[in-house]
Amino acid sequence: MAGVARFVASSLAPAAQRFAPQAAAGVLRQVLEIAIDGYQRFPGAEKVAERQLSKNGNDAQLAVDAVIDQHIRLAGVQGFVTSIGGLVTLPVALPANLTGLAVVQARMIAAVAHLRGYDLDDPRVRTAVITCMLGEEGVDDRLKKSSLPTSPLAIATAPVFDPELDRLVSGEVVGELIARISGKRMGLMVTRRVPLLGGAVAAGVDGWSTYRVGQYADKSLVRRIPRPIEQ
Repeated sequence: MAGVARFVASSLAPAAQRFAPQAAAGVLRQVLEIAIDGYQRFPGAEKVAERQLSKNGNDAQLAVDAVIDQHIRLAGVQGFVTSIGGLVTLPVALPANLTGLAVVQARMIAAVAHLRGYDLDDPRVRTAVITCMLGEEGVDDRLKKSSLPTSPLAIATAPVFDPELDRLVSGEVVGELIARISGKRMGLMVTRRVPLLGGAVAAGVDGWSTYRVGQYADKSLVRRIPRPIEQ
């Protein structure tokens, strides 16, 4: 296990060093723009949310469940997240499949937020969306270590937008994404002699990750009456 730990550390260190807070914020900004606004045949979060709301008799919770299920399936489709990731022009190099998965998960969370009454144009809500990408364990762990000051709900409903917090969260999320893809690659090394099995493992990991992030967004982003940003 010590050898595995050293391997992970040596793999992550060069990538992590490339991400200054400003660069990480730039990555997440582009991810959010595609996730929320959509691009060509990839509809944005609000459109996806409203479509599911219509299909589910205007029941917001049923629509939330449908949105999460839809994105779990998308995350498990081989090649889909890679093609979506290719839409993002990043200032730093990230694998297209990693970027694509981030877009899929960000759109899912943003759609949940919209269904719960949050304004996706509000920068506080956008920071909360990317915070949810850490998942419940990721957020709880960072709260205990004080590397994250508060929860996604508190961020979304804060009196004012905090740009420093946005940069902090962006750095944490990009670091988490790099760790996830590196962990998945280690798992795929075991199955590399069986290509079909390797593809199935990758799809399963992405689907499971998306499920857990979706459940956390459902739990965290309770319906709230939006508060205006104080000037």
